[in-house]
Amino acid sequence: MSKIIEIIKDAKLTYHQKVVALARAAENSLDVLKIHPAVEELRQAGIICDLFEGHAPYRPRYVVPDYARFMQEGSEFLALTPPKTLEDAVHSLLILYKHVPSITTFPVYIGELDKLLEPFVKDDAASARTIKHFLRHIDRTITDSFCHGNLGPRDTLAGRLLLKAAAELQAAVPNLTLKCDHDTGDALLIQAVETALQTAKPSFANHAMFEADFGEDYAIVSCYNGLPVGGGSFTLVRLNLHRLALSTTDYAQFRNEALPQAVRQMLLYMDERVRFLVEESGFFAGNFLVVEKLLRLERFTAMFGVVGLAECVNHFLGNPTAKSARFGHSEEANSMGIEIIAQLAALVAGHTNSHLHFSQGRYLLHAQVGIDTDQGTSPGCRIPIGDEPELYEHIMQAAPFHQYFPSGIGDVFSFDSTVKSNPKFVVDILKGAFKNGLRYFSAYSADSDVVRITGYLVKRSEMAKLARDV
Repeated sequence: MSKIIEIIKDAKLTYHQKVVALARAAENSLDVLKIHPAVEELRQAGIICDLFEGHAPYRPRYVVPDYARFMQEGSEFLALTPPKTLEDAVHSLLILYKHVPSITTFPVYIGELDKLLEPFVKDDAASARTIKHFLRHIDRTITDSFCHGNLGPRDTLAGRLLLKAAAELQAAVPNLTLKCDHDTGDALLIQAVETALQTAKPSFANHAMFEADFGEDYAIVSCYNGLPVGGGSFTLVRLNLHRLALSTTDYAQFRNEALPQAVRQMLLYMDERVRFLVEESGFFAGNFLVVEKLLRLERFTAMFGVVGLAECVNHFLGNPTAKSARFGHSEEANSMGIEIIAQLAALVAGHTNSHLHFSQGRYLLHAQVGIDTDQGTSPGCRIPIGDEPELYEHIMQAAPFHQYFPSGIGDVFSFDSTVKSNPKFVVDILKGAFKNGLRYFSAYSADSDVVRITGYLVKRSEMAKLARDV
């Protein structure tokens, strides 16, 4: 009961945050999952982490509704008919967003916004004003930086208005990604880069890579997760390679014993979470999103996350003091990193779960962005902050890892504010990065108020208020 009282008395939490925290505390008072002692040992050691999903999964972690179907058919449950005007469209979407679950209680995906709104927009002040109000409403009501909308890869008037509004509002929510391919015009790319240098969004997705993995109907959700539209991810559990490395005597034991055993135990734990959600929770039997086919069980998969590759590699190299010998700089270190991830990918691919219909029974690898309690452990396969090489070298070092992570991996590149006068420079870098196999590219200006922390957005000004206890 002390935890409940602590939540109730926490003056820094909003009413909604208290409700969510109290619900999570209630869920965690249950003990319904069959967890093997070997799994629990790895969980207690921080090697396996379920990212606070709770002890009794009752909704998928990431839900990716088919918003296009909703716009075409409306919703019987919500008593909404298909929209006929821009006002109809934005209000219908805002209503639906209130009913889209996730691990945070807020929607982690709000649709391909330009495609959804393009049939209704006009090149006039009224459309621009409505879209700006739409984004402002999202920022004020979906108070979660993992809320994510998509644009592109084609140029649209709606997309241009959304980018313009995002630059003007300077809001952290929603996050945005522009899907890019060889037909995405420079005019759209330049506007997107200009917006990103002002407000740290949109990020840029290599459309060809994601389409090859998921088909045409995919979405970028949450931080940078690639997932199928009309489905999502049952769960995301992560493996901390750094902590696993610290538990071993040498690299040979890590590769031959520790890594295979940890992967095996984590997969069994994920299987149990998926089993309870699909077979016992009732979500797929009664939720209106499923009944109205905005979600379909066969479009779901699940994500095997990983963090701490850089520290894992540096540990086995003796934590070299010379920068040139560390992960991100040394050919030996980078090769070891690829060797570890390739082995990990093979181990995960060798396991099947009959509920993972979309991905043919396999879990998808995901380079997880980290959590606030991580200390001395870098997200996914990233180079530790402050240790990055020059931009070109950084891109070329990161790109080889991106092929292994269909459900998401990304790197963040900070640019000096002077680049704002030459956005084409960033566009050229982006194109070169994608040609060399980079899956996802995020950029922001060093003087921007909205900045990217691992995979989500925050405002420096709001963080300063928090630090001052305002």
